[in-house]
Formats: sequence, C-alpha cells, structure tokens
Amino acid sequence: MSDDNKTPEEQPADVTPETEAADGQGDAGEAAVDPVEALQAENADLKDRALRTMAEMENLRRRTEKEIKDARQYAVSSFARDMLTVSDNLRRALEALPEDDRKNADAGVASLIEGVEMIERDLLNQLEKNGVKKLDPEGHKFDPNFHQAMFEVPNTEVPNNTVVQVVQAGYVIGERVLRPAMVGVSKGGPKDVAQAAPAGDAGQTVDKSA
Repeated sequence: MSDDNKTPEEQPADVTPETEAADGQGDAGEAAVDPVEALQAENADLKDRALRTMAEMENLRRRTEKEIKDARQYAVSSFARDMLTVSDNLRRALEALPEDDRKNADAGVASLIEGVEMIERDLLNQLEKNGVKKLDPEGHKFDPNFHQAMFEVPNTEVPNNTVVQVVQAGYVIGERVLRPAMVGVSKGGPKDVAQAAPAGDAGQTVDKSA
C-alpha cells in the first residue's frame, strides 16, 4: 500500500521548527555540566592519586632502607656461625686441661695456655664488633626463643624451668638467634617465675631466620 493511500491517523505527525527547537534544548540541558564542579572532581581525583603515590613511595623507601640495613647486619651470619665452631674448639681445648695441671704447668705450657685464652677472647671480641653477642642464660628462666633444653635437673631450690647448666653457649646477631644455647633446666622446684634473661643479652624481639 502506498503512502498516498494511508489514512490521516496513519500519517506521521508533522515536525515543526518549534518541536525541533524544544528537543534540542532538552538534549543540551541534559548534556550541560557545571565546569566548576567538573574541575573540582578532577582536582580531587588527582589529589587522591598523588597521595596514594606518595604513600607507596614512602613505604618503598622504608622497605628498601630495612632491606639494606638487614643485608649489612646479617651478611656475616653464615661466616659468624662457622667461627663459633672455632670458638667452641678453643674452649674445649682449655677445659680439657685439668685445673691442677694448669696450676703446676711450667712456664712454656703456661704461656701456651695464656695464648689460647687470648685467641679465644680476641675471636669473641671480633664477633661482637660485628653484632654477635654471647648468651649467658644460667640462673634465668628458660626461654624457648633463645634456649634449647637438653635435659632436666631435679632441683627443689630454684623455680621450675630455670636454666641451671649451659652445655653449649648460645649467640645472637642483632635481633636474630644465631645459635640457641643448649641448656639443662630445673625440675621439681616452686612455680615462681625465675628471673628472665636481660633484654640486652638476647634482644627485645626474636627473629630465627639468621
């Protein structure tokens, strides 16, 4: 059927210039945005991004500083642990000599003993200069972070879990355990808390990754 044969009801409504103008004004009103609000929103977004970037950079700087500090402090951990074996052997050599023999030793043997003791002291001093400290837990409360219990000693005169004997000395480097002290702990005494080891001996925090 042709358009000429359509009834008036089927014919599209005439579009007048007034109608087009009204439609154009409606679209323009919807699209219009306050430029001040747009700039404020953009400024807030940029400020938020800048603050986030600054925070990330600060965190990165702190992490990098800590990694550098740890690398410097703990770089000698493996070497220091090996040197502890040398220190142990020097101590065993000194302890293997009976006290009476040491007292009655002639000048040559006495000089040899004194030389070994000086070497041991110097070795420990050099380790300490590099952050390695010896633990002295005897008489203090057993701390599994720094001590390794080897056996129990019946003792009713001191509180339970007090370190009463050190089998092998322990060491820390910085705030990390380089080697736990092998100790014997008391058993059968009162439950009062024994004196804790001084914080300076073992560090206030514990890191076993050395």
